[in-house]
Amino acid sequence: MLPPLLPTTLRDAYAFEQHVKTANQNRGRDVPEEWYDFPVFYYTNPHSIFGPGDVIPYPAYTSALDYELEIAVVIGRAGMNIKAEEAEEHIFGYTIFNDWSARDVQRAEMKVGLGPAKGKDFASSLGPLIVTREALAPRAVGRAGVYELEMRARVNGVEMSKGNLKDIFWSFGEIIARASQSTLLLPGDVIGSGTVGTGCLLELTKANGPWLNAGDVVELEVEEIGILRNTIGEKE
Repeated sequence: MLPPLLPTTLRDAYAFEQHVKTANQNRGRDVPEEWYDFPVFYYTNPHSIFGPGDVIPYPAYTSALDYELEIAVVIGRAGMNIKAEEAEEHIFGYTIFNDWSARDVQRAEMKVGLGPAKGKDFASSLGPLIVTREALAPRAVGRAGVYELEMRARVNGVEMSKGNLKDIFWSFGEIIARASQSTLLLPGDVIGSGTVGTGCLLELTKANGPWLNAGDVVELEVEEIGILRNTIGEKE
């Protein structure tokens, strides 16, 4: 099945404190003070998008394939220098985002200091559909772009991860405000939340694995949005 859209750009934030703390603990360090100053994000590949039911490539260069349980916003109205409190007016809707990761490659790349590259750009999944912000209004928690939505991940039917969008440290309003500073956001741009706490094997196994294998079925489920299901392909 096709993804609900092919993004014009794809940014991914780093906005859940629990995930950030655990990821840094696994590296033997504290959360950088700057993380609390402003929301950060990186750009990933908008040309390697997979939809529900698709087989995910298993790159030959990794032995540490991981999933990431995230929610993404789809921009529906263009804007620059958007205020956080007005950011919801620029959100068309929400979808599930799986930011597939090659952890061994990512670990090496991050030591260079520029950010992830081949550890991330081989695959991202979006789906199964886009739910408008108006449809989610009953679950609003009073922070721009944030709703009470339970998030779960399963591997081969076994629940591995559980979290909630309401626990996000940086709201989508704040993320959009940062992303749009001196930059034009356009309809079709997608921005991910970053991984929810416990939302990846990196956290759950203290970065030691076991990791995903060929044939594994990964399901990400978010209330009101549905289930994004993918199967890991044979190693290239």
